[in-house]
Amino acid sequence: MSIVDNAIEITHVTFSYGPNTALRDINLIVREGESLGIVGPNGGGKTTLLKLILGLLVPKEGRIAIFGKPPARITKEIGYVPQYAGFDRTFPITASEVVLMGRLGLGKLFPSYSKADRQVVRETMEDVGVWSLTNRRLGSLSEGQQQRVLLARALATRPRLLILDEPTASVDKVAEKEIARLLRELRRRITIVMVSHDLELLDECVDRLVYVNGQLEAHTPTYYGG
Repeated sequence: MSIVDNAIEITHVTFSYGPNTALRDINLIVREGESLGIVGPNGGGKTTLLKLILGLLVPKEGRIAIFGKPPARITKEIGYVPQYAGFDRTFPITASEVVLMGRLGLGKLFPSYSKADRQVVRETMEDVGVWSLTNRRLGSLSEGQQQRVLLARALATRPRLLILDEPTASVDKVAEKEIARLLRELRRRITIVMVSHDLELLDECVDRLVYVNGQLEAHTPTYYGG
């Protein structure tokens, strides 16, 4: 299997928080263009695994390659939507300003935005269905609208890999359906890795599942009573 065909290669990775081993001997390959769902119990290491892929954590043992490079060298090609993005709801930032933040760091020496950046932001917000909210303050939006804005921010980097941690947590049914629709469209274009407890969303939007609880196994329905 050629390394250029793989979006993610994780080889014998172990990670510990102090004396507590969170993940042990993780091996995983995600092909470029594949959509992977990650399931498992709370505290089982799912978010830790995402942070290792993102380069936010460094494994105690083993190796991680993203498109053949160490995670820290490929961050500009990864979009990330965290499980919960805490922010001050009174902070005067608009939806489009949040999405513009996705353009920061893309080879820029100073935090300024070009006409091309703003065009990418408009196109991304239109794709995600939030362009009509462009001048609305983020704190005034519903949780579903906020989640779509954060998804637009992640996509504004034009990533090759999209990482999502519980993208439908705390949103209503209407927002769940809209996010599922977006992810079905996105999976045709980019590699997706998603943690979720929403089995209906996973069934619609990923090619395969893995189960993480300290170690990694192929998922079978018995884990969730399915």
